[in-house]
Amino acid sequence: MESELQKLPQPETTRPSQSESIDEGSTKDDRPLLKPDPTNPQLQVQSQSSSPSIEELEKKYAPYVRHDVYGIMGRGELPWTEKVLLGIALVTLVPMRVIGATTVLVVYYLICKICTAFWAPNREDEQEDYAHTGGWRRTVMMQSGMFLSRVMLFVFGFYWIHETYQPINLNGNSNNEDGSKQQAEELERPGAIVSNHISYLDILYHKSSSFPSFVAKRSVAKLPLVGLISKCLGCVYVQRESKSPDFKGVSGVVNERIREAHQNKSAPIMLLFPEGTTTNGDFLLPFKSGAFLSGAPVQPVILRYPYQRLSPAWDSISGARHVILLLCQFVNYLEATWLPVYYPSQQEKDDPRLYAENVRRLMAHEGNLLLSDIGLAEKRVYHAALNGNNSMPTVFHQKDD
Repeated sequence: MESELQKLPQPETTRPSQSESIDEGSTKDDRPLLKPDPTNPQLQVQSQSSSPSIEELEKKYAPYVRHDVYGIMGRGELPWTEKVLLGIALVTLVPMRVIGATTVLVVYYLICKICTAFWAPNREDEQEDYAHTGGWRRTVMMQSGMFLSRVMLFVFGFYWIHETYQPINLNGNSNNEDGSKQQAEELERPGAIVSNHISYLDILYHKSSSFPSFVAKRSVAKLPLVGLISKCLGCVYVQRESKSPDFKGVSGVVNERIREAHQNKSAPIMLLFPEGTTTNGDFLLPFKSGAFLSGAPVQPVILRYPYQRLSPAWDSISGARHVILLLCQFVNYLEATWLPVYYPSQQEKDDPRLYAENVRRLMAHEGNLLLSDIGLAEKRVYHAALNGNNSMPTVFHQKDD
């Protein structure tokens, strides 16, 4: 695999920046985007005098730029035909899809409730999950979860999902679409699924395909309905602080889970988005090394969302606006390419950053994606600029601990 990587052409990169990467094991920064203060006239004058043009912003922050009909932040001027379609969808599609999605969520919650009744969750390192439950409970939770996740995607308009499984290239021949998922996992089970990150829909697809565990905020475990479901998935919850003297942290727990999944086929596999944030789907951001510290093989997956009107990418648009517009779209499309399991060399095992970069280059080459050197810090700067706040852009270039 390492020799094949040396033959890969270097993909085109966007303009590099000086921002620091956020490690996979660090807690996710949930600070809200900055918005201008309308009561401060001095700030408004400063913003107007220093505001870069839209063209300059789009060139500098290309991985987060939307190119669909709805324009910047989903607030572009729409033709009258699009307004008519939106009006029709709002009174027909949206109510039906909301009812359908709610029904699916409640049904799966009830299934999880039954499967976990009179059963204590697995508790370790201040984590709590039912994913390590065995027997019929695990089988029912997993199979029903995969099926209902696919039903949920259908409700959202993803009626067909095109999946390609590239076979392991043992004889040096070119990869094609004749592979199978079983063949991709034939030699050795991967410890984690490594995927590019475009939308919140990514999790639904992976849940319908392989039912993996993933990293989530601790508050998710306390949400109605979703909290129990996340425990059945085996989510690793982000802990901002811990009273336990031997607490391993998220990175330690994740890597233990990766090793466990690699060695034990009955253990839940981990899903990781090493970019750390979402893009518009045309780029790959720098990978964090957290997913590669264990040295276990990984399963690279490339997702794409072809579109004509609305892009399903959740890049520079508010969550509520994006969900409503997505529900108004009659048909949505999703393509998934499963590359062969990537087996690291000894050099890559010794250097997780090299391992991460080689997997990134391979995914960029196979998925025809552009490599970018910017990250979450620049995304926040871009969002702040779109919101009209250019007074404190350097704040976001500080390193996140």
